[in-house]
Amino acid sequence: MGIVELFFIAVGLSMDAFAVSICKGLAMTQCTWKKSAVAGIYFGGFQALMPGIGYLLGVQFQEVITSVDHWIAFILLGLIGINMIKEALSDEEADTDASLDVRTMLGLSIATSIDALAVGVTFAFLQVEIVPAVIFIGVITFTLSAAGVKIGNIFGGRYKAGAEIAGGVILLLMGCKILLEHLGLLRLF
Repeated sequence: MGIVELFFIAVGLSMDAFAVSICKGLAMTQCTWKKSAVAGIYFGGFQALMPGIGYLLGVQFQEVITSVDHWIAFILLGLIGINMIKEALSDEEADTDASLDVRTMLGLSIATSIDALAVGVTFAFLQVEIVPAVIFIGVITFTLSAAGVKIGNIFGGRYKAGAEIAGGVILLLMGCKILLEHLGLLRLF
């Protein structure tokens, strides 16, 4: 997997955290860089941790599933992308109060990084070098989450759904690309 693919996956995975960060910023009366960094550390840390855990689980089953790994990647990324788009288009509002306490942030961090666990399983099947990949995903998510708090505080909540839809579309396209490459129908990178 190349750096361009990994970048798009990292951006796609970080969209949930970015959207929640925007809402956090929106709910803050005063937004400091320290508050932005706290959100970035939580979200970026969990987005890096979860693919690592998923990778370790995936490695255990690698020999059994190698013949269908591209289908697994396609299905997992597709389901995650569809779920992100569905959540963006739903009328339900997520609980995104401005609290940065440990309990609130742990819950939000886990909720926004569950999809990264499935991507980690996919990384095992695709034999991705996991340490650089999870660091890259964590850094991208940290950056977008910290920026999201500031953006939310400045511009409000009008971009939340758009960010989630973009993330979902990116993951869907990546799943399709992996499937088409493994079937020999596509050679882009």
